Amino acid sequence: MKKETRFKFNAYLTQLGKIYGVSAQEFSDTKVQIEPSAAQTLETNIQQSAEFLTHVNIVPVDEQVGEAIGLGIGSTIAGTTDTTAKERETSDPIKLTKNSYHCQKTNYDTHLDYAKIDMWAKFTDFQTRIRDAIIRRQALDRIMIGFNGTHRADNSDRTKYPLLQDVNSGWLQKVRERAPEHVMGSETKEGATTAQPILVGKGQAYQNLDALVQDTVDTAIDPEYQDDTGLVVICGRKLLADKYFPLVNKDQDNSEKLAADTIISQKRIGGLPAVRAPFFPDNAFFITRLDNLSIYFLADSRRRQVLDNPKTRSHRKLRVRQ
Repeated sequence: MKKETRFKFNAYLTQLGKIYGVSAQEFSDTKVQIEPSAAQTLETNIQQSAEFLTHVNIVPVDEQVGEAIGLGIGSTIAGTTDTTAKERETSDPIKLTKNSYHCQKTNYDTHLDYAKIDMWAKFTDFQTRIRDAIIRRQALDRIMIGFNGTHRADNSDRTKYPLLQDVNSGWLQKVRERAPEHVMGSETKEGATTAQPILVGKGQAYQNLDALVQDTVDTAIDPEYQDDTGLVVICGRKLLADKYFPLVNKDQDNSEKLAADTIISQKRIGGLPAVRAPFFPDNAFFITRLDNLSIYFLADSRRRQVLDNPKTRSHRKLRVRQ
């Protein structure tokens, strides 16, 4: 590490110490507990660093294991009563749904080679570059786990599971396991998912994606939520391309091109807004409200350590553990 880089690196540790209420040296000696206010700021920064996460509930909890109680709209409440004949009766408008959660440890271990730090040291926003790089990757990993996670292994294998399938169970997996009656195209028993592909196209049960989405709402969504205007279709880039590519892959005059551009900009499937999410599985979609997705984290549990780890010449690096 160059002299100028060392100066900026020490200033970086000093700034972290001010944020977390410890000395700079403590980061190298031990894992530092992050104060609640600083931890909440960090969680907010992670959420805001990825646009999709801004639509997801990030919820701090005090217990590692518990019940997440969702509040939904239940029965109707409007009515009339002839009070000369009987008393008015009340109705409970709230539908409670219980869903257990289990906060489990996730490591965010990163390193930066000296050469890279030396290069970044030339910029006045040196500290911000390090922070933003780590925060951005944490946000993307959360989304990746949410859509691809199927289980939690004691020792995750990024080579075998490049989409972080073995770090934790994600949103889609929880639906497969806890509400299989709301899943089409696969069957999950005892944690094992068997594909039961739904074919779309000429000569198939569904001629296009719009028909499939509309039928999914009619058959796999509870009746009280079918008309919810907050429903969206979450999908990946390839599924949207399958729907909209035929509109642009042809010669068009100006009026046709304008019409196609208008349709594409609105991006709807089966009458519902289409939300493109990073790392979403190909050839799949998820119909839900965006505020139905949550990430729970255990309050006062985040730890951080920064190590200057000069081993061999080719492996000198700064390691950040969280």
